[in-house]
Amino acid sequence: MKNLKLIFSTVFFLFSSLAAAAADTVIRGARVLTMLDGPEYRQMDLVVRDGVIVDEAPAANATVIDATGKFVIPGLTEMHAHVPVVRFDQGAERYREDVLFLWVANGVTLARGMMGHPSHLELRGALESNEVLGPRLITSGPSFSGRDRTVAAASARVREQKAAGYDLLKIHPGLPPEVFHAVASTANNEGIEFSGHVTGSVGLIASLEAGQRTIDHLDGFVETLVEPTRLSNRNPSWFGADLAYDADETRVEATLDALLESGAALVPTETLLENVAGALEELQSRDEYAYLPPNLRTGYSNAVRGSANAFTPDSAKTFLDLRKRLIGAAFRAGIPVLLGSDSPQIFNVPGFSIHHELQAMAAAGLTPFEAIATGTTAPAEFYGQADLWGSIAPGGSADLIVLRDDPLADIGNTRSIDAVMVRGRYLSREELDAGLKDIRERYRDIGSAPDDA
Repeated sequence: MKNLKLIFSTVFFLFSSLAAAAADTVIRGARVLTMLDGPEYRQMDLVVRDGVIVDEAPAANATVIDATGKFVIPGLTEMHAHVPVVRFDQGAERYREDVLFLWVANGVTLARGMMGHPSHLELRGALESNEVLGPRLITSGPSFSGRDRTVAAASARVREQKAAGYDLLKIHPGLPPEVFHAVASTANNEGIEFSGHVTGSVGLIASLEAGQRTIDHLDGFVETLVEPTRLSNRNPSWFGADLAYDADETRVEATLDALLESGAALVPTETLLENVAGALEELQSRDEYAYLPPNLRTGYSNAVRGSANAFTPDSAKTFLDLRKRLIGAAFRAGIPVLLGSDSPQIFNVPGFSIHHELQAMAAAGLTPFEAIATGTTAPAEFYGQADLWGSIAPGGSADLIVLRDDPLADIGNTRSIDAVMVRGRYLSREELDAGLKDIRERYRDIGSAPDDA
């Protein structure tokens, strides 16, 4: 965590100090949800200089934006993102630009990439220095999975990724137990986070004891709630969906105690599970469907059709209701819950899906303020960067969303975006609409798109 904070603090300082002089921007007259004052708005003007909120009078030549009657909240995080990989011969550079723009257009100003690639290291710096428009990036390296078969090779990969400058290691399913523990011990020695899936042969509790920092998708959670004998001779599906009927919720408290003791966080990606258990026609009828390239429309539709055998209407409800109860119980127990939807992934259109995820957090029992905190202050505090982002305060990055409607009255109002500011760059509704229109029209007119989503 200290190394990650040092990287961000250094780049943040350099950008703030060396950015070319530009006129201040003033957002005037808005009701500002700082996230530091609880669920209370402050009527205040925001002065932004060189990408940072300042507690000073604006320069005489400041650009003034009238936001009277509007609401300002901090930019949101996507804590389980898949950043596309650029392969120039496949046209993927443009697709990556589209994904980055879709995140920003929906108010996502920080993404944690959970499917890393060497190109993401360069992208991280380009985003931070505003050479590329998109959210600030925390990035994993290429994942550890069943392909990692030996202790020596896996341990060497940990050291290589640490030396390369990745922020964390991504755990995928399939690691043999001895290899997982070698990855964990080497990561702990090297001082690099490892997060993601739970290794099935290790289990949730042992993964936490080994030092895993985030449990994504609630992976391994349902398995802790059933008799161990139920885990044999099963046909696993979708993070314990096959076990939902057998879950013994008297075991929840002990599981939460283990999470609390470990200091790990949950990244539920609830909307992903709602999608795979959902109705294909409804998913295809959403407005954001237009922002999926044609090949992903086909792939995602096939994935939902393929998952249909795993769910009946009753089993889907039982599974999703159980997950909502687990999320709510974890939040009330004081476990960090971090907003992440797993985008782009099955019908999780970048940016749009984070607003579905906010509604899922509300359905799990969180208030609108608490749901917003999962995507602002909670991840900033988890990563030890609360002084840099996640709230609205002097000295912090100017990552903001201007809303027409009150998000504390209805969490769905986070969609009423009037403008987004990302590291001081103000994107008006007109500019956002123009970018979205360009993507819609290009995807409508082409018959295929890059495969590396």
